[in-house]
Amino acid sequence: MKKYIKYLFAGVLVMGFTVPAIAQSADEIFRAVGSPHNPKVQISFNRYYTAEGHAELTKKIADAYPNLVRRVSIGKSYEGLDMWLLQITNYEKGDANRKPGFWIDGNIHSNEIQGAEISIYTAWYLTEQYGHIDYITEMLDDRIFYIIPTINPDARNDYMKEPNTGSSPRSGMIGLDDDRDGLIDEDQPDDLDGNGSITQMRRKNPNGNFIIDPQDSRRMIQVGVDDDVAPGTQRYEFLSQEGIDNDGDGQINEDRIGYYDPNRDWGWKWQPDYIQRGAYKYPFSVPENRNVADFVLAHPNIAGGQSYHNSGGMILRGPGAEEDISTYNRADLRIYDAIGQKGEKIMPGYRYLTVYKDLYSVFGGELDWFYGSRGIYTFSNEIFTRFAYFKNNEGGQDLSYRVDTDLLFGDAFEPWKPYNHPTYGEIEIGGFRKNFGRATPGFMLEEELHRNMAFTLYHAYQMPHLSIPEVKEKDLGGGLREITAIIKNDRLMPTHASQDLKFKIERPDYVSISGVTVVAGMIVDNEDRNFTREQKVNPQQIELSNIPGNSVVKVRWIVSGRGTPKITVDSAKGGVVTR
Repeated sequence: MKKYIKYLFAGVLVMGFTVPAIAQSADEIFRAVGSPHNPKVQISFNRYYTAEGHAELTKKIADAYPNLVRRVSIGKSYEGLDMWLLQITNYEKGDANRKPGFWIDGNIHSNEIQGAEISIYTAWYLTEQYGHIDYITEMLDDRIFYIIPTINPDARNDYMKEPNTGSSPRSGMIGLDDDRDGLIDEDQPDDLDGNGSITQMRRKNPNGNFIIDPQDSRRMIQVGVDDDVAPGTQRYEFLSQEGIDNDGDGQINEDRIGYYDPNRDWGWKWQPDYIQRGAYKYPFSVPENRNVADFVLAHPNIAGGQSYHNSGGMILRGPGAEEDISTYNRADLRIYDAIGQKGEKIMPGYRYLTVYKDLYSVFGGELDWFYGSRGIYTFSNEIFTRFAYFKNNEGGQDLSYRVDTDLLFGDAFEPWKPYNHPTYGEIEIGGFRKNFGRATPGFMLEEELHRNMAFTLYHAYQMPHLSIPEVKEKDLGGGLREITAIIKNDRLMPTHASQDLKFKIERPDYVSISGVTVVAGMIVDNEDRNFTREQKVNPQQIELSNIPGNSVVKVRWIVSGRGTPKITVDSAKGGVVTR
């Protein structure tokens, strides 16, 4: 009977109907190091999921781990989809809202899809490994993660479900007149061959400057007037992307839905569209970004952040524009550098770079809003690099073809086939499919997810971690005692970034004493020389402007009475500790 049941649930046809497969039993598995022991939630990480798919995965994770996960919608997208966010921590230990918080999002650009998979992988890994790996357990005991796989669900679905190239569309579903001819969305991509990808169109032309590579029929070679081309060789001309001129203006596919760039919409150094192409009406005119901003503003405990993009294999920090260079001062850059340089070791092939200096200017970017407006140390990873294909830096024009041949066995390329075009006549359509190039191939995806997660967890580990390792008491006579408390932060990040201190974004840290009568309170600047700064107003609660990273701060009270003092450190980004 046991044997019968085992095969009954193997996903085979039994008595005329198919029984869905379930996870294999534990005695059929030998665990690979670093992987969950026996996952409650089974997820295949060699594929990509739609917005609805991610919504379902967040629900499964939340349902499986009610002690670790709270699932909330932070608002609706432009088309009315819920933006599901997972709040992950050990809810049975401490006040979740007072723990240092770490923000993770992905997929702000529609075709930059891997970030959603990294986000869900991180949520899955944290919950499945809690109680099994000390590093993860300790992380969730004293930190909270806010993870939203996609902050642009409409555009994710548009990229996946509608005809597109690998690089389009970039943003969301709001219709715009991209070619400025007075018409909106009148010339959308046309999938002429019905395969879901917008590829290329070529046409035979005796005067064309392309020929088919004699060694590879997929590839076109450009030739010049002086090149030796065998007589009778068929010549071609490239026409454009696959499509039809629907509005008769001589251009194809120029009015895509949502050319606006949601990563130019944030309220920090924002510039209008005529200065920076892609900006929309005004800062936070995109509802999805406004939902994120509202959540972050309501959670001052967020100390670190990570936004996932693609591609190019980069760990990016701000500033986005040279005009904003003074925002990032030396103290904070040392922290960014330490984390970013560690990331280069965790993710081979990735480079730690600065947006404006190494790429281009970005005004109104999410990265700069998180840091500039909220004092949150934030990175943007550009996921996937050509290094990953063959584990080297070889490039060249034929790399994509070699990858398609040697690793993907032809699955990335749509073979050329004839088509009768209403404008161009007999043409051929073919080229690389939209799921190749920017998107990591399935067999490589889980490694990409894990390495990016490892970098992000290292970043989260470096958020403030406060303790009170020592309290010293001295009898002063006359019923008075001197109580000195040492407050320690043993991680890289201070409780207030320099940007935070400069603009007083967040309240000071408080160190309070109770159970005794306070006569005087002070900050100890030099214990050996007894240099102190007295706080005359409300001395029982000392205000600290900052608790630096990898450092200690000392406070002192003169108290009377025989009670046992209780000392509490209360920091918005550093959490609450008592002794």
